Amino acid sequence: MGKRKKSSYIIQSVMNALDLLEEFRGDETELGVTELSKRLNLHKNNVFRILATLESRGYMEQNKLSGNYRLGLRVLELGQVFIKHMGLLKMARPVLREIVDRANETAYLGLIRENRVVYVDVVEAQRPVRVVSRVGVGLPVYASAVGKVQIAYESADEIDAVLEGPLTPFTPKTIIDRAELRTHLEKVHQQGYAIDDEEYDDGIRCVAVPIHDYTRRVIAGLSISGPAYRFTDERLEKELIPLALEAGKRLSERLGYDTSL
Repeated sequence: MGKRKKSSYIIQSVMNALDLLEEFRGDETELGVTELSKRLNLHKNNVFRILATLESRGYMEQNKLSGNYRLGLRVLELGQVFIKHMGLLKMARPVLREIVDRANETAYLGLIRENRVVYVDVVEAQRPVRVVSRVGVGLPVYASAVGKVQIAYESADEIDAVLEGPLTPFTPKTIIDRAELRTHLEKVHQQGYAIDDEEYDDGIRCVAVPIHDYTRRVIAGLSISGPAYRFTDERLEKELIPLALEAGKRLSERLGYDTSL
């Protein structure tokens, strides 16, 4: 008996679920059951069952206000795993090293996981006074430059989801007023970088820039951190912000992001 073709093993219900997920590849971030039913040529009941199954595993989320569906965090997590396997950390390491060589300040690469910022790599400055490494430690998104520079590129609903719950003040400079924070994030998006002005730790300032992948999505943040007395406004403006922007652009281009668009 000859080998069966792989196509003979295809499970149609799985194919339908994958077809549904792929409908979210375009500019539309949310779709309803009726629209998905038309696009997939499936009965609404079948579409609803697929959505319910995917939602139970975190691959889809329902907007409680509109009733429409959007991709869930589990999809992002798998995408991050793919990027990691494609060498995000490997490609980021020389960029971080160059930052440290040029500025002699600590450089981080951070991701958002379950509404927390997790630093996944660091190159430390060789100085007597420097920022203590926090690799693997979860930090609040709203009080960190790496967190703010990532959520600033999300939709209003996604920002609200990240910021739901109490906003704890860690220093007198932590932004805990939601209206003020939203205005601040709009500015971050417009200027392309975020500053942590002693918002999590007294005496520590950071500048962070977004890292885009080939889909133009922000998948990480790159930051330069150090003591506030070395991170003066003048040094930030003339040296550290331009350095961070240049490094972020270079790393994004390595991930397939077209900066000319």
